[in-house]
This record gives sequence, structure tokens and C-alpha cells, in this order.
Amino acid sequence: MGSVEAYESKSGRRYRVRYRRPDNTQTDKRGFRTKREAENFLATVETSKLRGEWVDPARSRVRLSQVAEAWYDSKIRVKPTTRSGYRNSLDKHVLPEWGDVRIVDIDHAHVQSWIARLSTTLSASSTRQVYLVLSGALAYAVRDGRLARNVAANIELPRLSKSERRYLSHAQVHALADETGDWSTLIRFLAYSGLRWGEAVALRPGDVDPVNRIVHVRRAVADVRGSLVWGTPKTHEQRIVPYPSLLDEGMYSHLDRGRGRDLVFFTPEGAVLRGGNFRRRVFVPAVAKLQHTSTGGFPQITHTTSVTPPPASPSLPART
Repeated sequence: MGSVEAYESKSGRRYRVRYRRPDNTQTDKRGFRTKREAENFLATVETSKLRGEWVDPARSRVRLSQVAEAWYDSKIRVKPTTRSGYRNSLDKHVLPEWGDVRIVDIDHAHVQSWIARLSTTLSASSTRQVYLVLSGALAYAVRDGRLARNVAANIELPRLSKSERRYLSHAQVHALADETGDWSTLIRFLAYSGLRWGEAVALRPGDVDPVNRIVHVRRAVADVRGSLVWGTPKTHEQRIVPYPSLLDEGMYSHLDRGRGRDLVFFTPEGAVLRGGNFRRRVFVPAVAKLQHTSTGGFPQITHTTSVTPPPASPSLPART
């Protein structure tokens, strides 16, 4: 059991609490204005030790930036694109707001106020992503014995709105594919196989079985801040995916050209197709032209994965 002692300071009488940590080493905390305040603090310490919730105050005085970087470095099992998103949220939002704040000084009300402010300038989805980074860093501090609880838990987050899914017709898929010229097979392949961009452009000739019209999805590639990062498919699950006979001629053609490059789909220079470049140079101009020339109109499509159908869907989606 600890003790409370009075002492004199320049500001008058103050009280010091002496107590033992769970490892039986002695420490103290001073500066209490009244004996009751000191006794209440001692009671809190003893209760937290009995519950196994005691946290060394010295370990709680680190800056959020230190904890956040340690949390980020620990995320070794997530996809490269996910890590890139974490880095972006840290650098743009979390660290500018909280980086220099001691984690012990962060409280629930301030986090809630910050989230409310973010939601006025960011989408609900982006706000939630930023929140998850801060909450994850504070949860890491709890696991590391620096905080007793995560003050970012149970924050009110903006509601996600569900937009109606729209689908391209088969005719619209083929019109879009034809408009992309040499890339028509890739567009049709994305539409009718359901592969993600990073999975499709990572395919190697050995992954394709044209006789049985199936592809083995074994890897994916992502453009992370200008660097190509190879990894596993999303959710880390390899799978076998069929494609329709209408792709036979195009797939055989790409396979013939790709055997010397070790890729099925690649740039004229033989390099990996980067989604941003393809979207800007090929996809967006093709969609814009169809929107201008199609008599019946053409949906607004924001990226190449927008032509990917859900399982067993008779038509193909367009995200607006």
C-alpha cells in the first residue's frame, strides 16, 4: 500500500503520493493541492493494479507521432496499397493534428470533434479511413502498455451512403472495348472475368489455360507511390477463374506476344501496365468519346474496374 506525505513548496503546502509499481519498484507523484486529491489518486493506482490495468505515467507521455510510426511499422501483413493508404492518412491528417500531442492528453471529446470537422471536407468513406488510422495507433499504445484504454473507441462516424449499382449492357462493353483499339481484349477480359486490374496485368502466359478457358490468379501488382509492388491477390487467396469463348482469338494473340515478355498484357515497350497511365491515356478518352457520340448515351465510368460484373450477373456494372 502507498502513502501520502505533505511537503512545502514555493506555492504552499502540497502532497506527494508514494507507491509501488506492479514490478515492486517504488515511485511517486507530487503536486497535489489537497490531501483528498492525493488519496483519491492513490486509490485509483491501487485499484488499477488489482485489475491489471495500471499504466506507468512515464510511458504515456510520448507523442502520438512516435506511437503512430511504431504502429505503421507493425503493419507487415497488409497489402501494399493498404499500407500506402495508411501512410497517406497519417501524413495528411493524423500527424498534422495529433503528432505533437502526448497520447495521455488525447481525449474522447477532442477526437469526436476532430472527426466531425473532417466529415465536412472529406467523404464519409475517407473520414472513416482516417479515423481507423488514429484509432489503430491508440489501440497499439494500449497493447504496448502505454494507455489503459483507447479513447478513440465508440466515436460517432459519418454514415456511409449506398449508391445504386448500375451495369453496362453487353453492347456497351463491346463498344467500349472497340474504342480502346489494341486494348480491346483487355477490356473484355476485365469485364467478363471479374479480375481486378492488378491481378489482370500481373498474369503470365503460364497462368492461362486457353484450351479450358481458365486463368490461375496467383499474384497481383500495385503501383504504390510510383513503385511497382508485387504481391498476392486481394485477401491473399489464389483462385481459378473462367473466361468466355468470345475471348479466344484475343487471348491467343496476347499469349503469342507475351511469351517473350513473361506477361500477358503489357505496354508496347514490354513493361507492366500501370493503372493510372492506362486510365489517363486510354480508358478516359474512350469513355469520353462514347459519351459524346453514342445516340443513347453512355454511362460515366471512373476507372477500369467499373466494367467488372458481380458473380453470376447477366450484365456489367458502371460506377458513377
